[in-house]
Amino acid sequence: MTPGIGGMSPGSVIATCAIVAFVLSFATVRMAIGYAHRKGMLDAPGRRRSHTMPTPRGGGIGIVVGSLVGMSAALLLLPPFQEGMTVATFAVATIAVAAIGWLDDHGSLPIRPRLAIQLAATLAFALVLAVGTSSLLWALPLLLAGVWSINLHNFMDGIDGLAAQQSMFASAGMAVLGWFAGAPGIAGAGIALAAAATGFWWFNRSPARIFMGDVGSGTLGFFVFVLTGLLWAWRTELLWPALILSSAFVIDATLTLLVRMLRGSRWYTPHREHLYQWLVRQGASHARVARVYFAWNVLVCVPVAWIASRWPGAAPALCVATYLLATVVWRGGKQWCLHRRIRHVSP
Repeated sequence: MTPGIGGMSPGSVIATCAIVAFVLSFATVRMAIGYAHRKGMLDAPGRRRSHTMPTPRGGGIGIVVGSLVGMSAALLLLPPFQEGMTVATFAVATIAVAAIGWLDDHGSLPIRPRLAIQLAATLAFALVLAVGTSSLLWALPLLLAGVWSINLHNFMDGIDGLAAQQSMFASAGMAVLGWFAGAPGIAGAGIALAAAATGFWWFNRSPARIFMGDVGSGTLGFFVFVLTGLLWAWRTELLWPALILSSAFVIDATLTLLVRMLRGSRWYTPHREHLYQWLVRQGASHARVARVYFAWNVLVCVPVAWIASRWPGAAPALCVATYLLATVVWRGGKQWCLHRRIRHVSP
């Protein structure tokens, strides 16, 4: 096991990082609520939104602050030849993605500067990951995966508590993978993110007192990419259980985007076409929809990811099977909502 920091054991370092991340996140979100009200950063209800009351946004800054400190400290547990560049690049990239999201929360920004910052920040960390592989060409698929993770988490942040809950689950699961793979730095980073997300979730659970905003959702997607990439770089076979843990959000965001593109819709504009939004439109509460996604995570992702981590040879097939099953569930959920709507409007 990797030595700790300052005489502390790895377990003590991880616990400390988690506590600090939670406290910083919780306190920052408390302050962000008052700040958003003073600045008029309120999301009003509308046809393309799933809430009914004006609600402040930008609370995801709490996740950013807590994770930036907690995850950076935990990543110091990485091997000496990795930790310095990894932590520095992680910190700079995080600040860049969060800053452009924070500016967008104050006033809508054009897509080009936002995408440019996302690409630059993700490329920087992708290169750090690729340096330890057989070829720097790995940076290209890593770049695409990272930018997509940033944006899919932005797409999936549309109802109370869902994005925070998913990040708590996925990061905690990846922390477990890292711990049992002998990577306490990755485990600590995952637990720190889960703790920071929990500090925000307390205020974002239904009925939400504040929304995450782009500062939170985009950076959260970057954090999930970082953890997944670190697991892949540590042991290639850990990619599969990590992807399984993220399957709910990846499938809902990806299939929704593909359908909108095939229909010729302006896929980059706000909409309510994700499965979780369809469920809310059919009368399910935000809390109930969040429980549906949580059930998928616990009943499907946990056991399958565990099997994939124990039997690496079967992991790719298990990952593919999970995503195929998620596709069937996604399609079935849409059909159920559609049939219920037809029955509701029929005479």
